[in-house]
Amino acid sequence: MLSVSGVAVTVGARTLFSDVSLRLAPGRRVALVGGNGAGKTTLAEVIVGLREPGRGTVSRTADLRLGWLPQDVVDDAADAPSVLEYVTAGATELVALERRLRTLEGQLEDADPATQAELLAAYGDDQERFRQLGGYELQSNAHRTLAGLGFAPDDAMRPPRELSGGWRVRAALARLLVARPDVLVLDEPTNHLDLDTIDWLADALRDLSGALLVVSHDRDFIDRVADTIVELAAGTTTEYDVRSGTTVAEAGGFASFVAQRDARLVQLRAARTQQDRQLAEVERFVERFRYKASKARQVQSRIRALDRVERIEVEDRRETVARFQFPEPQRSPRVVVALDGVTAGYGDRIVFDAIDLAIERGRTVALVGPNGTGKSTLLRLLAGSLAPLSGSVVWGSNVEVAVVDQHQVEVMDLSRTVIEEFRTALDGRHRGSNHRSMLGAFGFPGDLADRVVGELSGGERTRLGLAKAMASPVNLLLLDEPTNHLDLASRDVLEDAIEAYPGTVVLVTHDRHVIRSTADAVIDFGKAAPKWFDGTFEEFIASREPRSVSQDSAVPRGRPRGSGDTSRFRQREQATRADLRALRNRVTALERDLGSIEARIAELHRELADPAAYGDTDALSRLGQAHHDAKDRAAVLLAEWTEAAEELERAEAAAADDAAGVR
Repeated sequence: MLSVSGVAVTVGARTLFSDVSLRLAPGRRVALVGGNGAGKTTLAEVIVGLREPGRGTVSRTADLRLGWLPQDVVDDAADAPSVLEYVTAGATELVALERRLRTLEGQLEDADPATQAELLAAYGDDQERFRQLGGYELQSNAHRTLAGLGFAPDDAMRPPRELSGGWRVRAALARLLVARPDVLVLDEPTNHLDLDTIDWLADALRDLSGALLVVSHDRDFIDRVADTIVELAAGTTTEYDVRSGTTVAEAGGFASFVAQRDARLVQLRAARTQQDRQLAEVERFVERFRYKASKARQVQSRIRALDRVERIEVEDRRETVARFQFPEPQRSPRVVVALDGVTAGYGDRIVFDAIDLAIERGRTVALVGPNGTGKSTLLRLLAGSLAPLSGSVVWGSNVEVAVVDQHQVEVMDLSRTVIEEFRTALDGRHRGSNHRSMLGAFGFPGDLADRVVGELSGGERTRLGLAKAMASPVNLLLLDEPTNHLDLASRDVLEDAIEAYPGTVVLVTHDRHVIRSTADAVIDFGKAAPKWFDGTFEEFIASREPRSVSQDSAVPRGRPRGSGDTSRFRQREQATRADLRALRNRVTALERDLGSIEARIAELHRELADPAAYGDTDALSRLGQAHHDAKDRAAVLLAEWTEAAEELERAEAAAADDAAGVR
């Protein structure tokens, strides 16, 4: 077990955090969240022993096995002969036991009868311990873990020095999972992973028997792995229990955290207001009677009382809620960009072959699929920075393109202020616009716009790059992993900005929440060629799930010609009519339910808009939860109605084909 008690860290003259306490017991899974610059990585380094706290203590049980994955590229893999050997070497106890078993085997060969019994007993004990710890499954477990993290079978024998930084991080993560430490600390482990690999990792982390602390801004990932969320804000930490199955977590772990945090802040603000009122009364008394001798004792008593008061601190949550007003770009044609028979690749390596694709005006398209399948290649084709090996990429007239990726951040002038760097993207345009208001929408309000770019965190620079791209009057925006290094509030800014953006967006991200909140179409880079899906991300996920037997049987097949079995066909025809009637009834019922829930949402929206609703905190919380539940229910009903309507359409077409066959 590991515990942190009263820990504080000071950087220069600034206290990063203080009075932090945390307990990591076996089986406990904790997500550490907070804004950029709050000190999450620093706290993780204190926990694993890489940094000493200024105050407080970190207690670890004897022989505690700690696992640590930093954000940065891991270099200790470079000297290993193969990825597999690097991964298995992480199981240090098993490696030591296996080495001891080999040594004992050598000693047994040369042992005299007097010592042989003693050696055999030691060998038996070590062998049993080796078996219990899974030593005989170590190699197969390492192969399964590498496969789960996206490595091909042949990659296991490659030298790690041949891997890119992102794949070295995956190898380091595999090493930790195979080692199964008592306490595992991961700092943004999903940054280099695709959606399917994130799913696999979430399952693997849930199966760990030890304690887990993960620093993450990925809401869906947090929902799947955490039973406790610890927020680092206002210089300290606050714990929230979000275990599945508890009343508070019915809406999902992260949603539960937000609801609990908001309720806590409401209470703190009320207590702070009451405290300020009481302190103001004391201060007025002191000022009024400070120089009156008869009141000197009472004045001094109150002054001492003021010094002893522990002021209630309320986190300043000035999260961006600005209205985005982007410059209106030139109107593009209906088809913004089209790929006609495009083959793309690098040298002899073909990434995808002879694909056709058309992206229409106003769409937000998410590219999803494993790493290395061509998502970034397609973005480069759309940006014009990569020429196809064959085929053509045709942009519509008046189409202007902007790209936001990790490399854009690297070309900023670190000596400029935020507003100076922002104005370089406008190229003299929008002189009448309020540039500070535009920056405020991206989380740089007031004096923050005058900060030097070199002082910004990685997430803040990403946000500035996003502001530069989206404030330019372009009508095609390409976003390549824009959520990397962004905290939760900044990801909300990104979602709101995409929703308000007047042009067309093509997006690559591993954050399911961002995709779900913004995309209205998906291009699936699976094992086959890239495939277009017209619909939301939730509908796309549903379409990939195998259909049940009852669903498949609801679609009638045509009559086998020449069978001569008229009675059997009539029975089938009657069954088809019954299936159609059941499908039509289901579509009608879903339409009725959808209408009812939409009316309920409208009613709740009116109630939330009423200022009187904000007088009762508990009632407001219940009203907000009801509104959230109703919207979720509407989304489910809409997906069910769409699927039922499509199934009915297919069934009616099949029935018509059957009838034509009879005639």
